[in-house]
Order: sequence, then C-alpha cells, then structure tokens
Amino acid sequence: MAYRAGCFGNKDIARGEEGSSLVEMALSYSILFILLFCVMETCLAFYSQHMISEAARGGARYAMVHGSSCTTSTGSSCTLGSAQINTFVTGLVSPNIAGGTMSANTTYPNGNENVGSEVQVQVTYTFKVTMPFVPKDTITLTSTSKVPILR
Repeated sequence: MAYRAGCFGNKDIARGEEGSSLVEMALSYSILFILLFCVMETCLAFYSQHMISEAARGGARYAMVHGSSCTTSTGSSCTLGSAQINTFVTGLVSPNIAGGTMSANTTYPNGNENVGSEVQVQVTYTFKVTMPFVPKDTITLTSTSKVPILR
C-alpha cells in the first residue's frame, strides 16, 4: 500500500514540534515550584508569628505569678527579675525551624513588681526571608503581652 500525504497529514510539520512539550513542562514546573516554595515560606512566617505570640503570652503568665509578693510553700521568695523571665521566654521557643533570632524584653509599666501592677513581655523575632524576588532579607516580627501581677 502506498503512502498518501493527504490522508495522514504532512509528517515534516509534526517533526518540527518534537520536544516542545518537554520545554513547556519544564517552564510550567519551574513556575509551579517557585510558587510552592513561596507558599511554604509564607506559612513558615505565619508559624513564626504564632510561635512568638505564644512565647509572649507564656512569659507574661509566668511573670504575673512571680511578682514581688511571690512566696513558695516553705516561705522563701520566688520573685523573678526581668532577666530570668527573658531567659524563660527564650526557652519556650523550641523548634526554631525558620532559623531566625529572637529576643525578649520584660518591663513593668507601673515601675514596680507589686500585686496589681502590670508586667509587659515583648518578643521580637527576626525572620530570614529566602524567597526569590523579595527585596528584603529579613522581616521583624513582634508580639507584646501585658497582664496584671497576681502575686
């Protein structure tokens, strides 16, 4: 049986498109992976914000029960200063998967650690941005918690 060009189309035209689907797939996948990693980085930033918010609240709760009138069951003092509370807060953040740096700052807005006064814990976290096409290398995340001292 003889080959007729009119029945099956021109094979020379089809040969010029060989490999085009591979190029299209490579371009599509590269854009898809960039978007996927940007979404993952954004989720990591939201996780980090949640992490420092919990650390600030936990530090404020810890500080509100360790005021100037805090005593143990044996009668000894359990009062903590700002440095001990800051150390406690930085210890609360265990899985630092974002690789940033965190600092805590404990202050007493009323000027004392007496019952009824307020304690404020502020946590600052420097989040490293690794997304492509983002002009900033770091983003500073901050969370503050203020509560009254109970004992």
